[in-house]
Amino acid sequence: MRIKFNKYFRVNEIQILAIGFIIVIIIGAVLLCLPISSKRSAYTNLIDCIFISTSATCVTGLVTLDTGTYWSYFGQIVILMLIQIGGLGFMSIATLIALLMGRKITLKERLVIQQSLNSFTIQGLVKMSKYLLIFTFGVEAAGAAILATQFVPELGWAKGIYYGIFHSVSAFCNAGIDIIGGFRSLTPYSDNAVILLTISALIVIGGLGFFVWQEIYYFKNKRKISLHSKLVIISTIFLIVVGTVLMFLFEMDNPKTIGNMQMKGKVLSSIVASVVPRTAGFNSISTADMSGEGIFLTMLLMFIGGSPGSTAGGIKTTTAALLIITVVSVIKGRGDAEVYERRIGKEIVYRALVVTVLGIGVVMIGTIILCMIEKPASLEYILYEVISAFGTVGLTLGLTPHLSVPSKIIVSLIMYAGRIGTLTLALSLAQKTIPGTIKYPEDKILIG
Repeated sequence: MRIKFNKYFRVNEIQILAIGFIIVIIIGAVLLCLPISSKRSAYTNLIDCIFISTSATCVTGLVTLDTGTYWSYFGQIVILMLIQIGGLGFMSIATLIALLMGRKITLKERLVIQQSLNSFTIQGLVKMSKYLLIFTFGVEAAGAAILATQFVPELGWAKGIYYGIFHSVSAFCNAGIDIIGGFRSLTPYSDNAVILLTISALIVIGGLGFFVWQEIYYFKNKRKISLHSKLVIISTIFLIVVGTVLMFLFEMDNPKTIGNMQMKGKVLSSIVASVVPRTAGFNSISTADMSGEGIFLTMLLMFIGGSPGSTAGGIKTTTAALLIITVVSVIKGRGDAEVYERRIGKEIVYRALVVTVLGIGVVMIGTIILCMIEKPASLEYILYEVISAFGTVGLTLGLTPHLSVPSKIIVSLIMYAGRIGTLTLALSLAQKTIPGTIKYPEDKILIG
C-alpha cells in the first residue's frame, strides 16, 4: 500500500485515487479476457472486457454482454469483486489488507483515504474505514439473506444463495448489474414485493453514505445531526417520494410498462423506477417503453444521483440542494446561501457550481461525440445512455449492446469520470490543488 515516487514523478492524493481506479479496471479487464471467464471457454474481446470492467469498477451497470448468460461463475465473481472494490473504494480494501497484515497507515495513505471517502477531515479515518467495512458487509449479508428466501425456492439452495449475494452486493454498491439473464434485470419479479423493496432499500442505504448512517446511529446520544446529513436525508426522501408519485402518474396508463399491472405492481414498479436512477441500473419495467415524460424524469434523477461519500454517482443530492438553496437565497436578497439558520460558505457554493457545470459539460460533449458516431441512434437514446454512464446508473434504452468500438471507449471514459467525480478528475489533472493567493481588482458584468 505504501507508494514511493522519485523527485521527477510525484503525484498527489487525488491523482493516486484516479490512477488506482485505472489499475483496478485494467486488472479486471485482463481477467475477464481469459477463457475461464466465459461460458464458451474462449477469449473475450478486449474492448468489451475493458467496458464491463469499467462499468463494474465504476459501479455503473451498463454491459455489452449479458452477465447472466455470457460469463462463467469465475467471470461473474470477477465482476462481483470489481463491484465491491469500486463501491467501497480501492483504498478501503487496501486499508483492510494493511490492517490484517499489522501495518500502520501513513499520513500519505490517510490523505488518499480522505479523498476516497470524501471526508471532512483525516482524523479517525482508519477507525471509520473499519466501521465502514463492517457496516457494508453486514448490510450486504442481511440483504443477501432476505433475497435468498425468494431465490432459493426457485433456483435451489446453492444457486439461490449465490443469486442473493450477487444482487445484494450489486444493489448496495449501486452497480445494478444482475445475473438474471437475457438483459431482463428485475422484470421477471415485477410483482415480488420482497425482492423489489429489498433491492430498493439496499440502493438507498448505499446511496446515503456511511457518514450519514454514522450520525444517525449516534443521534440517540448526541441529539443533533449535521447540516450535511439533514440535506442528504431530506433531499433523498423528497426525490424518492416525488419521483414515485410522478412516475406513477406518467406511466399508470402505459400498457407497455405498468398500465396492465394490479395496483400493487404499479406502486412497486413506481418506487423502483424512482429509486434505481440514483444510481443503480436495475429495472422492473421496460425502460425503452416508458413514456417521454417518464424517460425525462429518469434522466433528471440519474444526473442528480446519490449522496457524497456513498457508493452512488451523479452530481450528488447535496450539490443539487445547495444550488436550489443558493437560488432561493439570492431571490430573497440574501448575500449568502442560508438554510436552517446556517450560512454556507461561498467556496462550497462555487464547488457545487463547478461540479454541476463540469457534469453538464461531460454529458454535452459525450452526447455530441456519440451522435457523430452512432448515426442511426436517436438523440433521446444517446442522451439517456450518456447521462446513465455519467451518473454511474446503468439504465439503458437498449443502445448499450449495439455500441460501436469507438462509442464503447467514449462511454467507458464517461463512466470513469462519473465515478471518481468530475471535480476530482479536474483536480487530478491540474498542476496545483491549492488556490492562488493573488486577488485581482473587482469589476462588474450584467447578468440576466
